[in-house]
Amino acid sequence: MTTNPLDAAATRALPRPDFLTDKVPPPARVTIRGAARATRRFRVPRSVRRTAGPVGLVLLWFLTSATGVLPESVLASPVDVVKQAVELTQNGELPSAIAASGRRAAIGFLIGATVALSLSLLAGLFRLGEDVIDSSMGMFRAIPWVGLIPLFIVWFGIEETPKIALVALGVTYPLYFNIYGGIRSTDSQLVEAARMMGLGRLGLIRYVILPSALPGALVGLRYALSTAWLALVFAEQINADAGLGYLMSNAQQYFRTDIIVLCLAVYALLGLACDFAVRVLSRRLLTWRANFEGEA
Repeated sequence: MTTNPLDAAATRALPRPDFLTDKVPPPARVTIRGAARATRRFRVPRSVRRTAGPVGLVLLWFLTSATGVLPESVLASPVDVVKQAVELTQNGELPSAIAASGRRAAIGFLIGATVALSLSLLAGLFRLGEDVIDSSMGMFRAIPWVGLIPLFIVWFGIEETPKIALVALGVTYPLYFNIYGGIRSTDSQLVEAARMMGLGRLGLIRYVILPSALPGALVGLRYALSTAWLALVFAEQINADAGLGYLMSNAQQYFRTDIIVLCLAVYALLGLACDFAVRVLSRRLLTWRANFEGEA
């Protein structure tokens, strides 16, 4: 069988496909103009955005006071509040009041945190503890702790003990339920895997259960610290002779709204400082945990 020389020449002249050659065509250059514009877009820093709300409220308060829309008999202007803060700081009343309130809040928080941690560990780690403790805590939680002030006065008198007890009671509930919930939300597959690796009960608690409960415990810590200052506002109304609540009670008798607002602002700043400390602690302790931080 003979081959036509014209057909052979035509076959050699045809280009070979790309997959039969070693030459790979260079990739096409694609420019995404929208992404380039997005990277050059100016963004306001988060610190500025977070302070914009409080600063805007203060400016609105100042403008309404300066224009007379908000009378001084209803609410003092921010200028008067700042002047009063300087005066009370210079004569030593405000620092001593903050020290007295801080001492009560610290002692009450330590007592409440110790009780909450002990009860939550017993109820979270053991079924018998859950049967005995959890239902009782759920029942007592329904009782408004502010309504126990008259009973605390009957039990402890009118000295420092009822004030500290009220703060401790307010701290106990959010810490207990968040730690207990964190323990019981531990993945059962992790527990079984740890047991198969030979971890005993103490190792299981230390390396699996407690790290899993840590995010919930930190959330409970934030709630507990804010509740401690809230409880202190009510506690210092019980025959107090020092503290921020004492300043507020005296200011109420003389209709001094500037001092009342100043004390409330100090409470808010103290609570904000505690919340910031817990946020920093959470970032340090939860570096192993990938969290969703919101869209940009």
